[in-house]
Amino acid sequence: MKDLKQYNQQIRQDQCLQTLQKGHSLTLKTTWGLFSPRAIDAGSQMLLDYLDINPDDDCLDLGCGYGILGLSMAKSAPQGKTVLVDKDFVAVKYSEMNRQLNQINNAECFLSNGFEQIPPQQFDLIVSNIPAKVGKEMLYIYMFDALEYLKPGGSFYIVTITGLRQFFKRGFQEVFGHYQKIKQGKTYTVARAIKRA
Repeated sequence: MKDLKQYNQQIRQDQCLQTLQKGHSLTLKTTWGLFSPRAIDAGSQMLLDYLDINPDDDCLDLGCGYGILGLSMAKSAPQGKTVLVDKDFVAVKYSEMNRQLNQINNAECFLSNGFEQIPPQQFDLIVSNIPAKVGKEMLYIYMFDALEYLKPGGSFYIVTITGLRQFFKRGFQEVFGHYQKIKQGKTYTVARAIKRA
């Protein structure tokens, strides 16, 4: 019984990750129940590796989890503003905790199902590690909303399982008029679309 109680206390403790992204160090607290709590997932890492960010970009992390993408963007775009949203209140709680932990003052984290609660504004850069199981209707809503929330010339970057690559190729071509594959691996594909002026 004592061992079980100790195990229960142990698994309730936050995980702590140290990472270096685009030349900036981050300390991230995570917890069980969030996506990839023990390590930065390979899809998010691939997206960060191929993401172009300017110092004054206004950025949005859609489905932020504990904040790896959004907080990395905020560090890389100190003259811009970064917004992190997720529909999971635990994810938003940890994103905010990590924002404070890393003293990132040019970012805000809040609860939103997709773009629902994001005030009308426009971003230079929207990124998402898109979950594969939300359904194709929801994925189309994300694409149309991203188009609306991007500044002319702004980019929507996604990483998704490679099995959805053809779906997003068609979807990006329909919604944005084009599709750019940035990197394709065995498991994940990074792609982007640019809002034409």
